[in-house]
Formats: sequence, C-alpha cells, structure tokens
Amino acid sequence: MLTLETLIEFLGWSTLINFTFLLMTTLAIMFLREPIIKIHAELFNLNKEDLSRAYFNYVALYKILIIVFNLVPYIALKIIV
Repeated sequence: MLTLETLIEFLGWSTLINFTFLLMTTLAIMFLREPIIKIHAELFNLNKEDLSRAYFNYVALYKILIIVFNLVPYIALKIIV
C-alpha cells in the first residue's frame, strides 16, 4: 500500500535523480558541444544553429517538467505532513 511517507520519499528521490541527470546533460552540452553537434548534425541533417536551439529547448523543457511533476508535489506534500 502506498503511504504518504512513501510517496514523499519517492518524489524526493525522483527529484534528486532527475536534477542529477539534468546537470549531467547540461555539463555535457557545455563541454562536449562540438562532438555532440557533429554526431547529431549527421544523424538528423540539421545545422548548428538548429541544434543549439534544440538543446536549449530540451534542457529548458526538462527542467520545467522536473519542477512541475517532481519538486512542487514534493514540497507540497512536505508542507501538509
């Protein structure tokens, strides 16, 4: 049975794991941009500007989704318990 404490713990770990993945992705894009762009440009036939925009959109959307679906419910449940 899912208790409130279990749900809070799940959301906490989920938030931590997702933010860690977001940080690793951001660092990879920052420091390995050229090799990543070269691979993706060949795979998807996109130019550098389009790929830079796609990377930014991906990171921004992923961050928003983490906040909306992990962090905010975690904080709300911590407040009411």
